[in-house]
Amino acid sequence: MDLNNLQRRPALHLLFAATLTLCGTQASAQDAKFIVMASTTSTEQSGLFTHLLPAFKQASGVDVRVVAVGTGQALDTGRRGDADVLFVHDTAAENKFVAEGFATERRNVMYNDFVLVGPANDPAQLKGNNIAAALGKLAVTGASFISRGDKSGTHAAELRLWKAANIDLAAAKPAGYKECGCGMGPALNMGSSTDAYVLTDRGTWLSFKNRGSLAVLVEGDKSLFNQYGVMVVNPAKHPHVKAALAQQFADWVVSPAGQANIAAYKIGGEQLFFANAAK
Repeated sequence: MDLNNLQRRPALHLLFAATLTLCGTQASAQDAKFIVMASTTSTEQSGLFTHLLPAFKQASGVDVRVVAVGTGQALDTGRRGDADVLFVHDTAAENKFVAEGFATERRNVMYNDFVLVGPANDPAQLKGNNIAAALGKLAVTGASFISRGDKSGTHAAELRLWKAANIDLAAAKPAGYKECGCGMGPALNMGSSTDAYVLTDRGTWLSFKNRGSLAVLVEGDKSLFNQYGVMVVNPAKHPHVKAALAQQFADWVVSPAGQANIAAYKIGGEQLFFANAAK
């Protein structure tokens, strides 16, 4: 009897079992289809993705893992190649992203609008449909205003609105102006706890529960329009990105099925986003 062979057999069995386990793990990893999407806190906190992404997975078999940050950070994530697809809302910055070659195209997906919320008793008397006039009053009165201050799409829109109101934040911020460097939900929580004014996208506002005394005070101004777009990260810049799977998502979200799914998302019977890929 060969004692060496007997001693080797248990080790060989263990090696064989380990090899099968490793192969099974690798096969499972290869079979799992997923993409990473860098998107905004407003889309996530509105609850849209909980509604939208299961429908896409059912149609495609592809999981979408969301990294929810401000639009500026989402674009930087794409520039680094740490996401496969972007779903954001700063059209000027998105067009720049394409011009830099980090995506080959940008497509409209949906829109909603921004609203200015604040204490229902409106101490600064801002209520109306003229956002420039409202911001002008905020600057004069020094009433408390919470800015996200995070280079998000909402923050970029806010800065454009102050500029359109002829208020130079770089020169001097209004007395009540505070930057939180945070997402939309935390900014609204700060506004609620301190009775401050806040610029928010309507989708997050409708899903926000901790309103306190806050109410919508300024809405309906055409400059409050809020467009969202989708872009696949260019594999010519980052060959490792899952461009084919990401393109499946981009194509689906602007297809009749994806657009109908977006239109169907409501809270309390109110539609949060309006599909406009065909426009």
